[in-house]
Amino acid sequence: MERPTFDLTLARESLPALLEGLKITVELTFIVLAISLVLGVIVALCRLSKNRVLSAVTGFYVDFMRSTPLLVQLIYIYFVLPTIGIRLDPFVAGVVGLSLNYSAYLSEVYRSGIQAIPRGQLDAAAALGMRPSLTMRRIVLPQAIRIVIPPLGNYFVSLFKDTSLVSVLTLQELLFSGQIIISRTYDYFTIYTMVLLLYFLVCYPSLMLVRHLEKLTKAGYRRRQSPGGLLLPVEPT
Repeated sequence: MERPTFDLTLARESLPALLEGLKITVELTFIVLAISLVLGVIVALCRLSKNRVLSAVTGFYVDFMRSTPLLVQLIYIYFVLPTIGIRLDPFVAGVVGLSLNYSAYLSEVYRSGIQAIPRGQLDAAAALGMRPSLTMRRIVLPQAIRIVIPPLGNYFVSLFKDTSLVSVLTLQELLFSGQIIISRTYDYFTIYTMVLLLYFLVCYPSLMLVRHLEKLTKAGYRRRQSPGGLLLPVEPT
């Protein structure tokens, strides 16, 4: 059996098509991230709601999405929904599937961040006559966002990698673009190596940025206890 070799000529010829696939991957990632960030907050607030029905419904949604494989969810949306008259093109199906899945996970990140805020702050806000909605906007959410920045960054990297699953929907993102080239050249080694490197070149700097943000979050915001029990951010020295 011949040892596989990296074909530089094929790599150069294939790069434009792979970069076009990478462009679609990046677009998909940022669209899904934007939707998931907003929907995740809404779901988290609904889960924390005093309305038991609303809390139970959103809790079931989160548990369902976390208890079923993302790949199966994508396949169901693209291949099963058309049997009941709901047809989505591959890109839209990918956006819907990934957004529903990641919103569930991000809602848990938000919920943990909100619940990490000391109860004393809520009591202090109530003593000052602040409405619950105002307390959430002015006190809880700003602090919770700082807490959840590092895990949100990690989910961004995971989301970028998970877009490869959308290739089963025939969306011509990075992985599917590579598979098309392989179907013509049969050079698995060169093309999959190129695909792997392109994922790495995007994900590795993102991971480094996440680590940097995590350090800034820990070191850049020291908190002091105010007489009223409210933890306030102090500007970095």
